[in-house]
Order: sequence, then structure tokens, then C-alpha cells
Amino acid sequence: MKSEMDPLMVQISPDHHQSLPSAYTFTKPKSKPSIPFLLLILTSLVSVAFTLGLIFLLYPILFSGWNWTISSYRYSVVIDAGSSGSRVHLFRYWFQSGKPVYDFSGDNYANLKLNPGLSSYADHPEEASVSVTKLVEFAKGRVPKASLKRSDIRLMATAGMRLLEEDVQEQILDVVRRVLRSSGFKFRDEWASVISGSDEGIYAWVTANYALGSLGGDPLKTTGIVELGGASAQVTFVSSENVPPEFLRTLSYGNVSYKIYSHSFLHLGQNEAHEKLWASLHNSAANSPEDVVVTDPCTPKGYNLDKNSHMDSFEEGRLTGSLQAAGNFTKCRSATYAMLQEGNEKCPYEHCSIGSTFTPDLQGHFLATSNFYYTSKFFELDEKDWLAEMIPAGKRYCKEKWSELKAEHPTTKEEYLLGYCFSSAYIISMLHDSLGFALDDGRIEFASKAGEKDIPLEWALGAFILKTSSATFDYAGLSRKMLG
Repeated sequence: MKSEMDPLMVQISPDHHQSLPSAYTFTKPKSKPSIPFLLLILTSLVSVAFTLGLIFLLYPILFSGWNWTISSYRYSVVIDAGSSGSRVHLFRYWFQSGKPVYDFSGDNYANLKLNPGLSSYADHPEEASVSVTKLVEFAKGRVPKASLKRSDIRLMATAGMRLLEEDVQEQILDVVRRVLRSSGFKFRDEWASVISGSDEGIYAWVTANYALGSLGGDPLKTTGIVELGGASAQVTFVSSENVPPEFLRTLSYGNVSYKIYSHSFLHLGQNEAHEKLWASLHNSAANSPEDVVVTDPCTPKGYNLDKNSHMDSFEEGRLTGSLQAAGNFTKCRSATYAMLQEGNEKCPYEHCSIGSTFTPDLQGHFLATSNFYYTSKFFELDEKDWLAEMIPAGKRYCKEKWSELKAEHPTTKEEYLLGYCFSSAYIISMLHDSLGFALDDGRIEFASKAGEKDIPLEWALGAFILKTSSATFDYAGLSRKMLG
């Protein structure tokens, strides 16, 4: 009987035909897998399965920063068509666990501004296509071709366009839409529009509170926005008061609902207000006897108001009287305050801070942006005491001669130098004299960025956030869901 051995069987048996006492016979074993070999295969399979399972479980934690591919990126473009210029914003974002993830830095965000604003093409609408095309090309150069048709583009025009007649607005928008239709981006005609000042304020509020980490949190811990643009000024903040419906906005973000006061003061942006003052002074001089001198307290001494270009926009031809620059901060402050209070006697509400417009009592912290920021930075004011410091800074600046100011600030454009006397007085008239911020009020800071990541305080970012999230906001009983 044969016996099996592993791995090689050696059999010794007697042989009667040989003289040798014994012989060695080698027999090939059967092809049966060995037990150690099976164990090796089984162990390997278990190890691979365990490793794959472990990777699957830990992937969201270990590779949260790597859980996308180039094809998973989304792109969105918003063009902010402001009064002084148009700025294109390109956003790259992605979804994680069903929610959009934003990163307004590095390759995930880019912007470019071109002057002038769309409203400057009122007489020649077709010329608006040139700057819009340049903005579109800037954005296209940062979006992969494969993603272009899936990436939306929007143009939102603000106060500069709101100042124009509706038929002129539409002529310019028709030109813009033609450019955007042929851009290669995803676009619908209604995505190029003139937005309300209230919308603009809400978008700016969303940007600020997203940057500060308070969006989606306690309404009473949010931050308000006061924005001084070129053609309008916006005031937006959460109020606990009983706000008239025409000023009340309801925004829902996450599981939180916000009751927000939002209003835009058209014509009271820095540039428009300054032009309005100049027009008033020019009219006074035009209707005065030749020997009467009308003074402009908001323009530094030595600047020739009769010969410089900003006078060209007024209908009157030459002055009868004389208009003379006589920089004086205190008088300029009085003149700007009177401008802000026009119509106050007709206030139909319990309280009107500016003109005949309702403004609730200030509540919470505030960020002062745009021209509030630019003027404060020019004067190198301290962020904590900036309102108190604005007055002596404005007084020093306004009383200097125009030639001295140009020599002291050779790298600053003259059009900006011309405006800082006015803006310093206008800021105090608006924030302190009208809205009621104390000069030492620590609740309000000037800023152009906010939060730990220094996110730019551009309202277009807020429009993008609302568009890509499931947030809703109401106006006069109407609800709009901001979905892309």
C-alpha cells in the first residue's frame, strides 16, 4: 500500500530480482494545494478587503482636502456694474456632503475692474460692449473649456444705471446681453439686470456676515453694513424694531430667519452728492450779480472752479458771479448736512435720519465700507477712533492750498485729492450728524476686508453665496429662492 508524503514521497520496498538489499523509488505527488499556501491566499484576501474597508471609512477624514477632481469644480461669474466702473468676479467652488464650499482666495477667486461704469455709455450704448467683452475674456481665461458651458455668468448693475431712464437702461442692457450670449458661458437674458439698492445692501450684508462667521447664527450677533458708493449709500442691519414693510427684508439662511432693515439712498453716494453741491453752487453763482463771490467750502483754496472739467456737465454756460474755492471743513460739514436733511420736514414716519426716509435705531456692530474706507485710509486714521480723528484730519486738509496738497501727494490722482475735503465732512455729516453714531462709538469700523481669511467686502460675493446656497429672501411678501 502506498503512502503519501509532503512534498515528495520516498518509498523503500524489497526487490527479489536484484542482489541489492533494497532500492529507492521516487513517486510524483498528487496535485493537491498545501494548507500553508491556502492560508497565504486567504490571509492576503482578508488583508486587501480590510484595507479597502478602512480607506472607505476614513476617506472623508483623511482626504477631506482631496476629495475632488478638476471636473468637480464649479465656476460662476458675477459682473458688478457700478457707477464708476465694472468689476468681474470669478468664483471657483465645489460641493462637499451636498453643501457648497467657498474659498475666496488663490486660484478659487479672481477679479478685475475696468473704468468707466456702464452708465457713462448712455449716449452711445454700443460702446458698452468693449469693456464687457474684456471682462468676459478675463473670466474665460480662468475657466477650463470643458466647464465653460456649465458655468453661469451674470451682470448686476447698480446705482449708476438706476439713475438713467428705463429706456436708456434697456438699450445698454441689450448690448450687454448680446455680448454675454456669445461668451460661451451659461447665460439667460434675465441674468443681466439693474438690481435694487435694497438687494445691493442685502448682498453686502451677506458677504460681511459670511466673512465674520455669523451668517446662519444668532440674528442679534450679526454685523450691519453702511456703504458709501459713488452714486448711492446703503444702510443694512438686523433690527428688532417694527420696521415699515417697504424697508423690511426677510432672509432665511440655514435654519435661521433674519428680519433686516435695508435701504439705498440714491443720489447720496459720494460722487453724486459732490456733483449736486457743485451744481447748486454753480447755479447760485450764475444767478448772482457780477460783483458777488460764491464760495465753495468743500474745495481747497487755489483750485480754479471756473476752468476745470467737472463744470462742463452743467447746463449753464458761463458764470455771472464768481465761484471761488474756499476750503473750510466746518462750513463744508454744514453744507453736506443740509443736503442730507432735505425733505426731512416731510418725514411720514416716527423718525427719519436722512431726508424723509425711515431709519430704525442703530443696533449691533457695523462695518463702514467703500468710500468710508478709502477716505479713512488716505488720512491714515486709527480703526478704533477713526470717526473722532476724521474731524481734525478734515480740518487740516480743507484749509491747505491746492498747490501744497498736490506737492504733498504727488502719486495721488488729482480727482481724488479734490474730493477728500468734501468726503471727510460728508462722512461726519452722514454717520454722526444724521445716523447718530457717536464719534467714539466702538461699534463701527471702516473696512475693505473682514474675517480671519480677509474676505473682500464686495457685495458680489454675497450675491454669489445666495445664488449657490438654498437661502431665500423676501421683499414685500414675495419670496425668491436664490438657486443657480
